[in-house]
Amino acid sequence: MDSLLIIDDEPTVRKLLARIMELEGYEIFQAEDCASGLKRCKSNKPQVILCDVFLPDGNGVDLVTDIKEILPESEVILLTARGSIADGVQSIKNGAFDYITKGDDNNKIIPLVSSAMAQAKRNMANANPNTLSSFDSILGESTCLKRAINLAKKVASTDVTVLLTGETGTGKEVFAQAIHKGSLRSKGEFVPINCATFSKELLESELFGYKAGSFTGANKDKRGLFEVANGGTIFLDEIGEMAFELQAKLLRVLESGEYIKIGETKPSHVDVRVISATNRNLKNEVEKGTFREDLYYRLSIFQIQLPPLRERINDVEILAKFFLDRISSKLNKKVEGMTPEFISALKNAEWRGNVRELRNVIEHSAIVCDGQLTLQDLPLDLQNQSYRDNNIDSSALDLATIECRHIIRVLQYTKGNKTEASRLLKIGLTTLYRKIEEYKIVI
Repeated sequence: MDSLLIIDDEPTVRKLLARIMELEGYEIFQAEDCASGLKRCKSNKPQVILCDVFLPDGNGVDLVTDIKEILPESEVILLTARGSIADGVQSIKNGAFDYITKGDDNNKIIPLVSSAMAQAKRNMANANPNTLSSFDSILGESTCLKRAINLAKKVASTDVTVLLTGETGTGKEVFAQAIHKGSLRSKGEFVPINCATFSKELLESELFGYKAGSFTGANKDKRGLFEVANGGTIFLDEIGEMAFELQAKLLRVLESGEYIKIGETKPSHVDVRVISATNRNLKNEVEKGTFREDLYYRLSIFQIQLPPLRERINDVEILAKFFLDRISSKLNKKVEGMTPEFISALKNAEWRGNVRELRNVIEHSAIVCDGQLTLQDLPLDLQNQSYRDNNIDSSALDLATIECRHIIRVLQYTKGNKTEASRLLKIGLTTLYRKIEEYKIVI
């Protein structure tokens, strides 16, 4: 999961940003000053850091240098309530990704973090070219997965556009990275962007860049991601979310390799391979008039359908063990494997969120477990599903008993911190207090 560290001494600001970014799917870590922020960097290794400039024990502008020494591939975005040109210039010199003012730029934070996350991934891929993005990183032995991998290997050596289709969480970006790595463009940049993250205007400026002065706030020239990806591969995730008006500009790039930056009059030229992905049925979108037919045929020269996890049941245990090894290491916690009942429950789950959902379930279970992962460590909905599927006597496993036991485990993990417990349980703090009173829980 993509990880983000928020360093801010104001709890209200910090928690608000954390909540916003959690809803965007990021794993969040928090710190209130320079010292605790650096500790978080060393222990959790976040890919992006959102950092306030004025902190109790130092200055965020200076902290950028220290962070980059620990995490050279990560990106730092500085936030300040009192922006100054001098601080902005110095922060960029120190290695910051960007420097923005609080309040005025709230609407820019989500796409800015997305851009910084993409850059951090590129930094990591360039720093570790032999360990990332190979087909060996796609885990599983099922026939349907191997079929998709074989197709990807065959198309990788060509230069045609590829359309990856499948449900959310099936690993489309992992496949796109593997195709890039196996191509003749592997020495070039792999540049991912999620089209659903940006408005039409922001997506256009991210993809194609702009000239200084072309609109309010355009204080300097900006390179677009197509320019960044020149000679390499650009991955357009959630392509079905791209605004209809912008699709024509993308089509021109595919047909002629030309585009025009915002505020420019002369076309720019690029040599880029395009891999796109969607969980939508683009043929249906074409029929509805929301997606250009000519663009669809250009993008889908070679289609690969990625199988959902429910069709890869034999891969569930392989993936679960892989995630458990990584998560237990990150948590610095020894987890003694998984019980057969736990594995069986995983295999019987519906997995509407596919591999991404499985990873989240393993992380949840690793946090609350005591030694070995058991049925009681699963989220409640999976516990209940397992009991129904296995016809277990529910005399001692009624919902209240299961819920009470689970709340106790989470409270023990958070050392009684009810705010953190309510976040992990995904219930309101008031609801948690009510249940503690109802079950007479004492921690």
